[in-house]
Amino acid sequence: MTRFLAFAAALPLLLAGCGTAQAERAVPIPAAARDVPATAGMQTAVLAGGCFWGMEAVFQQVKGVRDVIAGYAGGTPQTANYGAVSSETTRHAEAIRITYDPRVVSYGTLLRVYFSIAHDPTQLNRQGPDSGTSYRSAIFPQTPEQRAVAAAYIAQLGQAHAFAQPIVTRLEAGRFYPAESYHQDFFRRNPTHPYIVRWDKPKVAGFRTAFPQLAMR
Repeated sequence: MTRFLAFAAALPLLLAGCGTAQAERAVPIPAAARDVPATAGMQTAVLAGGCFWGMEAVFQQVKGVRDVIAGYAGGTPQTANYGAVSSETTRHAEAIRITYDPRVVSYGTLLRVYFSIAHDPTQLNRQGPDSGTSYRSAIFPQTPEQRAVAAAYIAQLGQAHAFAQPIVTRLEAGRFYPAESYHQDFFRRNPTHPYIVRWDKPKVAGFRTAFPQLAMR
C-alpha cells in the first residue's frame, strides 16, 4: 500500500488530530560500542526506514549533518521513481542520503538516532501506516567500515534486548538515487500537511527531547 493510499484511508483520523503533535517516545538504547573513525572531509550514510519524509526531517535536525536527500536505494536507475517504487516490485526502498561531518557527529551516533527514534527497526516491510517492501528497515553501508559498525551495532542491541521484538534491519548493497523534487524538504515545505503532523512531527519532537545534545538550535 502506498503512503498516499494509507493517508487517504486514515484521513478522518489525521484531520481530527491535526492541531497537536506530541513527542514520540525514543527507545533508550546504548551508544554504539564500535564506530567509524573520524576523518577530515564529509562522509555519507544511506539509511532506509519507512517514509523518507520523516527520516529526512529527523536527520535534518542533527548537528554535523550538512545535507539530507530523499531517494531510493536497492533497485535499478530505470525504476528509481515514485510511481515504479510504489508498485512494490522494484526492490527499491525509500531511503535518505546523509552528508555529515564525522568530526561533529559519528556514523555510530547517526545509527543510534536511526534505531532509537527515526523509525521502528522491529517492523518488517512497513512503518506506521505504510506497508510494502519499499518501507523496509535497511542500511546501505557506503564503506566496509560502515558495514562492520552497523553489523556490530545490530548485534549489540540484540544482545542487550534493547527492543521487545527482534530487529529486522537488513544490511544491503545498492546505489542511491535522489527522489523527485517534490519529495525533497517535504517536512519543511509542508508543516501543516496532515501526514506530517500525525507521523513526522512527533518523531522530530521525540528526537529533540531524547537527544538535546545532538539537536541543532
